[in-house]
Amino acid sequence: MSSSPDLYIRVTDAIVADLERGVRPWTKPWAAGHQAGPVSRPLRSTGEPYSGVNVLLLWAEAMKRGFTAPLWITFRQALALGAHVRKGERGATVVYANRVTRTEAGADGRDVERSVPFLKA
Repeated sequence: MSSSPDLYIRVTDAIVADLERGVRPWTKPWAAGHQAGPVSRPLRSTGEPYSGVNVLLLWAEAMKRGFTAPLWITFRQALALGAHVRKGERGATVVYANRVTRTEAGADGRDVERSVPFLKA
């Protein structure tokens, strides 16, 4: 079993910690501005906006770290662009949700497709 906390617990703990500090992560950014322009949903390096709980997670992370722009990039994307990541920087958690289709034997012996949802950090 992995020693890292379950993804659901990590996300919940991050939101609860903000609430305990008096920060409502789903409302705070609307009252804030930044150098990149009007406040928007967090954006991938491609300009595509994040969605779902990732919006809350990245807004909270940006406020905690004092980031002034809504743009986020992965380590590999930075390397592909010829950029560098400062030593000691830590990544932010985002969630990828999808479904996997599995074929299983049904009660009558016939193959049955089953859709299984999953989350990945």
